[in-house]
Amino acid sequence: MQIFFGADYYPEHWPEERWETDAELMEEMGLNVVRMAEFSWTKMEPRLGEFHFEWLDKAIELLGKHGVKTVLGTPTATPPAWIIEKNPEIFPVDSHSIRRGFGGRHHDCQSNETYRMHIKRFVTAMAEHFKDNANVIGWQIDNEFGNSHEDFCMCESCQAHFQSWLKEKYQTIENLNREWGTCFWSQDYDKFEQIPAPKLTAAGENPSAMLDWKRFCSDLIVDFQQVQIDIIREKCSNHFITHNFMGFADKVNYFDLGRNLDFISHDQYPGGFFREDAQEKEERLASTLDLMRGTKNQSFWIMEQQAGVTGWQIMGRAPKPGQLAMWAFQSIAHGADTVVFFRWRTCTVGTEQYWHGILPHSGKPSRRYYELKDFIAKMAPIMKDIQGAMPKNEVAIVYSYDQKYAFKIQPHHRELQYVDQVNRYYEAFYHQNIGVDFVPDTADFSQYQLVVAPLQYIMTPELEEKYKAYVKNGGRLILTMRTGVKNKNNVCMSEDDLPGKLSDLLGIKIADYDCLTDVNVSICWGEKCFEGRKWSDMIEPSTAETLATYGSEYYKGMSAITVNQFGAGKAYYVGTEPDEALMQHLSEFIVQELSLNRLGYAEKGVEFAERSTENADYLFVMNHTDQKQKLSVEGNWKPVLDQKSELLPFDFNIFKK
Repeated sequence: MQIFFGADYYPEHWPEERWETDAELMEEMGLNVVRMAEFSWTKMEPRLGEFHFEWLDKAIELLGKHGVKTVLGTPTATPPAWIIEKNPEIFPVDSHSIRRGFGGRHHDCQSNETYRMHIKRFVTAMAEHFKDNANVIGWQIDNEFGNSHEDFCMCESCQAHFQSWLKEKYQTIENLNREWGTCFWSQDYDKFEQIPAPKLTAAGENPSAMLDWKRFCSDLIVDFQQVQIDIIREKCSNHFITHNFMGFADKVNYFDLGRNLDFISHDQYPGGFFREDAQEKEERLASTLDLMRGTKNQSFWIMEQQAGVTGWQIMGRAPKPGQLAMWAFQSIAHGADTVVFFRWRTCTVGTEQYWHGILPHSGKPSRRYYELKDFIAKMAPIMKDIQGAMPKNEVAIVYSYDQKYAFKIQPHHRELQYVDQVNRYYEAFYHQNIGVDFVPDTADFSQYQLVVAPLQYIMTPELEEKYKAYVKNGGRLILTMRTGVKNKNNVCMSEDDLPGKLSDLLGIKIADYDCLTDVNVSICWGEKCFEGRKWSDMIEPSTAETLATYGSEYYKGMSAITVNQFGAGKAYYVGTEPDEALMQHLSEFIVQELSLNRLGYAEKGVEFAERSTENADYLFVMNHTDQKQKLSVEGNWKPVLDQKSELLPFDFNIFKK
């Protein structure tokens, strides 16, 4: 049985006599999978060792009779009150030394051995019980690792684990003192046991200690997940294991977290999270999905796809007619093989009373149900043909958790953010209908014509050589401001002028720099004038050619953007944050120079994406606007869903060749 569409279902929130109605409506809608139980520990184990899976057995069996399979979530994001009562040390501690309490979720310390004992005990019992259930096909470990844990946990257990992590990395305290530069402000340590978790200080933080703390927290979550993976792999060898990621969230390195999963899942909420600009821009939605595809370089599941208004205390905008279907289509276009909508029915109790599902509070089908039902009927026949299909992109963007961590610690400019910089380059190619892959800096770059690596602040000798080899062998590389500033332990390098050992690759030296806290700077490219923001690197070319110069400030006339021939390839350096017009000009210049393949042509607001199998290529086109849009698709593409040459508001189509 192939799984294409589903819903996140919470039968424990509703009377058992309602379950049959839900199952019938799911079958009628075309759903064939649910995720269940990820928050229901208390109902499955109301007291220590007293397991009650019978209610879940009934729900699984009933759904199975209607053709709906089950993915089980381990409920380890919500330890029940009776565990907390026995073991209050499980509560996480924040940077203010405040121990958080019960009443929400993620109220757990992931290093705590007592809590891990409870998890091993419970997950073993759950896996043993469901291992032979023919209607159970897989598992989701926990829920959204890192969600709510940004400032957690800094308890004595986490501090001790951090000290052990540091000892394994540095071996001796002398090595750590040297690598962290603890001579500054008299921060030398005599032993690892003196090193604190980074709670609130009187003034300032050690950047090296903070970077290692962020790395440790990520490794801790990966280890926490592995404990459960090992149990389920042993007990349920015929089931898949996944986890639901959260796009550009960074508490855990998703490249690491995804490594031992069968595939990753993702939670996609285009309506945003209760901000004034409630709905995410289509470019950001696309980049989020492409990052998720890049975490394992394979297709993925959407485990939570928006199905209605988002909101906890504050609500977002209601999706317009057609938007829910179009957003789900976008997820498929960027690599989703299965889309599970969150949630089946809007809950009447608890924190998420206003996080709306396919069905409203009343449980009666309405606009959202019928819109998604029609969408599923249209897409299901095609889904079987695109399972596992991947794009054949010519452009890659290097995404690094270390770089993001380092810029969160020291952002330089109040508004300089790593993800924002990455997305500015992504959007430049997105608007030219050129597909982009996200890759880690450990990836093989050779399959790409162009690699873009923004803000390569943390630099290692291995990465320096990798970039040089890629360009020398014919690749095109874009590096940007703040490249080559620090070593792997977040210490400024001093052997060479910036950009350090990459000066020969780029053919430049950075004479000085300027943080543009209160001004933008003019940028001149030929006869055209643009603006640079947030930062100015004052570039002195050696072998590089100047493409653009500064047109204002005391460094007027100095190079702002350069290109250097290196071996068979070229390396570009961008010493500022380009405004939208300059970014478009730069990207168009490179696209033309490399003759990069555009997927199609249409007005702004129409998106193109491609997925390919061994037998066919599929072009996905979607209209994010509330206006009719014409489009032009060149080549031998044949329409799959509709023969029209235009797209209605929030409409979409697929082409095949």
